[in-house]
Amino acid sequence: MTASQTISVCLVDDQTLVRQGIRSLLELSDDIRVVAEAADGTQALEIVPAVKPDVVLLDMRMPGMSGLDVLNALAARNALPATIILTTFDDDQLVLAGLKAGARGYLLKDVSLDQLVDAVKTVAAGGSLVAPVVTQRLLSGLERMHNDFTSLDRPDPLTERETEILRLMAGGYSNKEIANSLSVAEGTVKNHVSNILSKLGVRDRTRAVLKAFELGIV
Repeated sequence: MTASQTISVCLVDDQTLVRQGIRSLLELSDDIRVVAEAADGTQALEIVPAVKPDVVLLDMRMPGMSGLDVLNALAARNALPATIILTTFDDDQLVLAGLKAGARGYLLKDVSLDQLVDAVKTVAAGGSLVAPVVTQRLLSGLERMHNDFTSLDRPDPLTERETEILRLMAGGYSNKEIANSLSVAEGTVKNHVSNILSKLGVRDRTRAVLKAFELGIV
């Protein structure tokens, strides 16, 4: 793989050992390169816009400026790369707030090498991480959170097939897996997903699933 295809990653975590551990895992992959590290949120706000990494791995709980603060600040500057939340906590509300602030998904810090590499590649390619276990946690979290979506209007009604696909998306299935499950072409699923995002007024799969739960569609 050429250098231009290498995925650049920035690690943001206040624990040196965590950064070293994640870096050592990522360095086992030929097509991922850690280009920068930040030990706190303030450093992240300086480093991320300057380095412009493809993917940021972001700790949510840091002294001073939290990961959520970093997400909101970078998003406000329109300088938020594809970001994966890293957490050791069973903290649904914080994770949910991070996803709504613009993160593409989250991982526990004891993630395996394969899971970590797959996650980085997925978000670098424009995807989102919505695993079934995450979805269940978010569903319970949504029930406790206030509704602060920008648009409070109900979206255009989804067709029966679109609702079916949205439920599979909520289960963490990829387009290919959905296509196999429904015995249709992957391109057909992509078209349905585009229609779903448009009708819900969201820009990615993560927000589509969150909005669907919030509106009681799935």
